Amino acid sequence: MTELAANRISLTRRSAAAVAVLRDYFPGVLASVIIAIAATFLSEHYGGPVMLFALLLGMAFYFLSQEGRCVPGIELASKRVLRVAVGLLGAQITIAEIMKLGPTPVITVIGAVILTILFGTLTARVMGLSRPFGILTSGAVAICGASAALAISSVLPKGDNHERDTVFTVIGVTALSTVAMIVYPLVIAAFHLDHAAVGMFLGGTIHDVAQVVGAGFSVSEETGNVATFTKLLRVAMLLPVVVALSYVFRAHHVGKAGRQLPGFLVVFAVLVVLNSTGIIPPAVLLVLKNVSRWCLVTAIAALGMKTSLKAMADVGGRAIALIVAETLFLAILVLAVVVWKA
Repeated sequence: MTELAANRISLTRRSAAAVAVLRDYFPGVLASVIIAIAATFLSEHYGGPVMLFALLLGMAFYFLSQEGRCVPGIELASKRVLRVAVGLLGAQITIAEIMKLGPTPVITVIGAVILTILFGTLTARVMGLSRPFGILTSGAVAICGASAALAISSVLPKGDNHERDTVFTVIGVTALSTVAMIVYPLVIAAFHLDHAAVGMFLGGTIHDVAQVVGAGFSVSEETGNVATFTKLLRVAMLLPVVVALSYVFRAHHVGKAGRQLPGFLVVFAVLVVLNSTGIIPPAVLLVLKNVSRWCLVTAIAALGMKTSLKAMADVGGRAIALIVAETLFLAILVLAVVVWKA
């Protein structure tokens, strides 16, 4: 057999393998993308969190994840696409933006994130819930809502209720974040603080970025800017927290061989550094942000399709009480610091 013939056979085999992969995964990925598009349309035209729309629409198509041609693609979208989205979140953060906040907000945010995660983990055990569930909910509350829930979920042990707990956390922090966007500006106004202090409180307590921006700029432009920067610092905490959790749980379950960093975290860190140096052109940054957003919504839609309402009902009142308690703990902690510094 000539070398040319061998190369042709090899190419034919690779092409056949690629077609097989496309055939296996395309239907489920396409279904996830269509739901993501529908959720985005509803969010843009009627208001409301796009993540929540994606989850609820996805849950209506739960049957697609149980059997049929869509199953492999839905599984791919809920895991691999999710990791791509989290990695690309680094394009939204720069070191300079973090430094603009000064030392007080930096120390406050770092302390609040650590203490909230510790509070959630300990409270979960007291309430009879698992340690991973406490870490998942408290990490989502402390850092950046749905995005943090998905990132933390990707490095936690995959138990029987892992998918259900992840979706519950995303729904919980999204709902609470929307409530906070409306309520927190009214609450903080009673303390008669300046715009910078109000912005620090809103950015340090509301879960999702979009709701932080909405709440901050509803007060004033200065408040909105400070709130956004404070929120970006919390988002930046996603990397060290997920790295630490990845190390702890991988070291516990698979030993030294499993302690390497997940690839999406490396991408996240590299993008933060590159974005901070200004090497990435604005047009490319815009593309990366849009790709990250679409991947997140697509992954959420896939998670929704893997979630049954019956399973969500089985989570119970203790889980709801836990995530509410974590939210209140974070709000009281940051409010105390802001009022004390004022």
